[in-house]
Amino acid sequence: MDKVKIKQKQAELESMISAFCTEHLNEEYKTLCVKLLQKLGRKRDVPFARGKLDIWAASIIHAIGSINFLSDSSFEPYMTLNSICDIMGVKSATVGNKAGTIRKLLKLNYYDDEFCTQRLADNNPFRKMEELYTLYAPVQIDGQHYNFKGLPEELQQQVIAARKEGHDITFTTYEKNDN
Repeated sequence: MDKVKIKQKQAELESMISAFCTEHLNEEYKTLCVKLLQKLGRKRDVPFARGKLDIWAASIIHAIGSINFLSDSSFEPYMTLNSICDIMGVKSATVGNKAGTIRKLLKLNYYDDEFCTQRLADNNPFRKMEELYTLYAPVQIDGQHYNFKGLPEELQQQVIAARKEGHDITFTTYEKNDN
């Protein structure tokens, strides 16, 4: 399929996804779904070049929804796969399989930095653990590891600054004697 036809399909898909998200979800889901669609459109072998567009639209929505807990009633917005499929007039098994293929192709997981909602990003337990470890991991002084919290405030600030830039820092309290 040539690039012009792919762009036409992509535009149709974007219109379908946008209309669905505007009516049934929210602007954030619309933005994330369109972003996912654009990423799929940049693949060498564009996946939506083949198949029915309504199935692709529902699959993209479900792929984003599944990594953002859309089908968990404690989240807002809330919508099940069956609800998406009923509205779009497609079969849930087909959409579920295609959404799984999308997630696998793009290596999408829960709390995905690129495709998670702001609420999920703000409450990402893995990021918080990573930040805590990065900031409070042991520090090396004279070849020995010491608890970050036991360091003087001035040294703690140096460690934090270095680690925020992606570097680690060690301290030496003695001078090497080259004799």
